[in-house]
Amino acid sequence: MRDTLEILVERSSIYDMQTVGFSLTELIAMLKNSCKLALKKMKHWMMPEKAKTSLATFPSSAEIVSEPLGVVLVISAWNYPFLLSLDPVIGAIAAGNAIVLKPSEISPATASLLAKLVANYMDSSCIKVVEGAVPETTALLEQKWDKIMYTGNGRIARIVMAAAAKHLTPVVLELGGKCPVIVDSGINLQVATRRIIAGKWGCNNGQACISPDYIITTKDYAVELVDSFKCELELFYGKNPLESKDLSRVVNSNHFARLLKLLDEDKVSSKIVYGGERDKSNLKIAPTILLDVPQDSLIMNEEIFGPLLPIITIDKVEDSFDLITSGTKPLAAYMFTNNKKLKEKFVEKVSAGGLVINDTTVHLAEPTLPFGGVGDSGMGAYHGKFSFDTFSHKKAVLYRSFAGDAPLRYPPYTNGKLRLLKALLGGSILGIIRALMGWSKA
Repeated sequence: MRDTLEILVERSSIYDMQTVGFSLTELIAMLKNSCKLALKKMKHWMMPEKAKTSLATFPSSAEIVSEPLGVVLVISAWNYPFLLSLDPVIGAIAAGNAIVLKPSEISPATASLLAKLVANYMDSSCIKVVEGAVPETTALLEQKWDKIMYTGNGRIARIVMAAAAKHLTPVVLELGGKCPVIVDSGINLQVATRRIIAGKWGCNNGQACISPDYIITTKDYAVELVDSFKCELELFYGKNPLESKDLSRVVNSNHFARLLKLLDEDKVSSKIVYGGERDKSNLKIAPTILLDVPQDSLIMNEEIFGPLLPIITIDKVEDSFDLITSGTKPLAAYMFTNNKKLKEKFVEKVSAGGLVINDTTVHLAEPTLPFGGVGDSGMGAYHGKFSFDTFSHKKAVLYRSFAGDAPLRYPPYTNGKLRLLKALLGGSILGIIRALMGWSKA
């Protein structure tokens, strides 16, 4: 397993030298760091974990042993096809599993390259890549696996989960949702705006599961916020963002049409305060800000997954918590504020896969934090040791000698034995003394 991870580090280094663009280079670096962390920590992760024992099993010792689950299936997404394919695989390899990787057919060039690299440089008895579309994925889901990890949308996740249920196979689902951003007043607005832009348009032009989906701010602060976005977006992407080389295109014509449907809805199109330009031939949509779109509009009732960013206004910042909790639980939620009480209330009230205060999306890069959803945004988590644990079975082991055999376990059962047994299971020294003295009821 260590050799396989070392090969991953080596090949990602070669690929990194061939890439162009900060975002891809950064993601390859994250992948390399995951490999290096697993290589460094794997021996420690594999060590049995000591567990305390109670009076009920005295004298004894106990430990928790990590063992491989067996053969796992990883179905990855198209938007970050290298990172979302290989990052889970690193944890699965470190835990000792064999893996079948099914990359997304929506990014066929990457899927083909992954298949070639894995076949050429990795142990084929440990990992295989299966290319293809719906028929191939359906065939894979008909098999029995020891675990399935799927990254994508809720509709397909339900199909995966239904297929897994036939074999009682556990699943990890990394989904998405409408990730909110609360913007309070009295902050460094320029820094906040730039960090939202980086998390929205800098992350694949909004095509990321943790990308900011909509903003909540007060009515009094909205105009100032919009003006800041206009200034910073023009600075980053120019007066004609469709010509910017730093702005990703929409992945395909189907997603392009879906985004235009959201944008061109009658009750929404009039709410555009910045952007809205589109280039169908190049599948590009300019960064678009919308102000006060109706809550019953399409854009506010499905994950946007693109360069459109609605701003919802409220009377008080505190009202944002009820607005967020009235919907499904998102994969991530963000808040910009200097108010300590608001930060505490945000952490207390908002349930999401992850929270970030005064930034967006950066928690993805922290291997000491679990990355995963809750509710409709998924189940299970990975990254760092959490990946190792996700693909491991935690086996309970209790050691006893032949000494200390207690007659009270065996028939004939008397009231005195029952009193002592209850006291031992309760773990109370005083209770045991009372039972031995006959002062407690059976």
